[in-house]
Amino acid sequence: MMRKNLNSKEVKATKKVLSREELSNEHKWDLELIYKNPSEWEEAFRNVQSDIACILKYKGKLSDKKKLMEFIKLEESVSLELGRIYVYAHMKNHEDLRLSKYQEYAARADILNTLFDESTAFYAPEILKIPENKLQEFLEDDELKLYSFHFEELLHSKPHTLPTEQEEILARASEIARTASNAFTMFTDADMKFPTITDESGEKVELSEERYYKLSRSKNRRVRKAAFEGLFAAYSKYRNTFGALYQGSVRGDIFYSKSRKYTSCLEASLHSDNVPELVYENVINCAHKHATSLHDYMKLRKRILKLKDLHIYDLNVPIAIEPETEISYDEAVEIVIEGLKPLGDEYCKVLRQGINDKWIDVYENEGKRKGAYSWGSYGTNPYILMNYNGTLRDVFTLAHEIGHSLHSYWTHKKQPQVYSDYTIFLAEVASTTNEMLLLLDLLKKRPKERKWLLNYGLDMVRTTLYRQAMFAEFERDTHAISEKGEILTHELLCELWKKLNSKYYGPNLVIDSLIEIEWARIPHFYSAFYVYKYVTGFVSACSLSRRIIDSGNAGEYLDFLSRGGSNWSLDILKAAGVDLCSMDPFEDTIKMFNDWLFELRVES
Repeated sequence: MMRKNLNSKEVKATKKVLSREELSNEHKWDLELIYKNPSEWEEAFRNVQSDIACILKYKGKLSDKKKLMEFIKLEESVSLELGRIYVYAHMKNHEDLRLSKYQEYAARADILNTLFDESTAFYAPEILKIPENKLQEFLEDDELKLYSFHFEELLHSKPHTLPTEQEEILARASEIARTASNAFTMFTDADMKFPTITDESGEKVELSEERYYKLSRSKNRRVRKAAFEGLFAAYSKYRNTFGALYQGSVRGDIFYSKSRKYTSCLEASLHSDNVPELVYENVINCAHKHATSLHDYMKLRKRILKLKDLHIYDLNVPIAIEPETEISYDEAVEIVIEGLKPLGDEYCKVLRQGINDKWIDVYENEGKRKGAYSWGSYGTNPYILMNYNGTLRDVFTLAHEIGHSLHSYWTHKKQPQVYSDYTIFLAEVASTTNEMLLLLDLLKKRPKERKWLLNYGLDMVRTTLYRQAMFAEFERDTHAISEKGEILTHELLCELWKKLNSKYYGPNLVIDSLIEIEWARIPHFYSAFYVYKYVTGFVSACSLSRRIIDSGNAGEYLDFLSRGGSNWSLDILKAAGVDLCSMDPFEDTIKMFNDWLFELRVES
């Protein structure tokens, strides 16, 4: 199946925006490798429509081994072409979001994809009805043997799969369950009004979530304080509404976990990836055990910024001057390849070939989708969308997205279609490993920028390991409270959030009263128990990058990139040398953090 998640990082625009026609074709991705022209896309679209209708002929017949194999081959064939249709339509749309033709293509691709999902919905329930001994006999067939782990994944869900009639009820209830999340999105994106503040230049700026991050990094303390107070006061004004929305979301999680006979919402969430609760607890326990390291960083930040008191609104401002020298795209490519040399000649050769084959859409143009992502399907190149502007941050973004794309490349090269998609649990490992390898290389080779690079690394750990662990603890505790029958009032949520901030950041940070409402602006809380994966992905990457450099051998890592979804995520990582059931990868990350902290303390 195609991967629809767009792995992205936002990058800033600093130059005059050109039209797409003004950009060199050399720096545009080549989507003609998917379809030479829109007419080819239209023909493929019609063919897939017809093929989807054929899929339904197999409904009720999958207990026959021959029919099952026929269905699998047809489903894979349709899915392969559908992936190409979907990727092409959306990427053409992303080139210029203003063009109605490709807006329509993207919408039609969405509808076709939904039709495919509906038409294949009978597959899993029918497989689960087949007696396991009969299914094992099927797997003795040479063709079906390939799908052993695929069926293992399906059977893993069997104890929590309900009779068909009950499954249909749960499916119909899913739209209702999304109400809290949909209302949160609509309210925060469309209805909420934020105040206007004065920026560094004396200009009036209306606050928004998108503008807040930039303002929170302002060197002018008055500006970042005003941005913090303005944004958080707006959320605080609606604390009753946000409390009710979050309470509704948690109650929905409880409804589904109880309906499927799980002991808790946390167990229900971890089950699909076959991840034990020990891993989730390791995330939180690491942050608790090494809280003093974060406290020490707060103390150093206060000293470097020469502040009597360090406040929440002082956390994002850089404590080192960001390099201002513009880095050309060609230079950025060489910097990234140099940093990734520990991954071996073959890795760098494929990377250069991908650049030559125009996987990357490099520069911003009028109407182009913002940010950056790596995306593609089993039947396409692993393309990258960038909005490159010549900063060192953009170089890190390029390394990050290349990590995703090379992960997809190796998976697609080595795995059959059924295992061609790695899990979200693994998705950020390769991208962050690339960032870490680049950072470690630049720390050795760029002494003039070393202080900024140390600051960059420390903030990666702060915002990923510590902050996401705090998020994970909040989710664990709020669900546990609600599962006991208590009401999640906004007072309870605010008090819990304030206590967590105090515990994590320690005595060197003033916990401003408005921070208590921050939980209300976190969209990830409406997809429960997701954020811990940021931590596991990050510590895995930190551990892997150190192993690669220390051993001088990337063989196990390249094997990891080649495994796709052919086994459980924890087992794939363990084969690469990362055991998330132990504290070792977490300790590796904290050691790196402490080393950087010591050096920055000495240099400052």
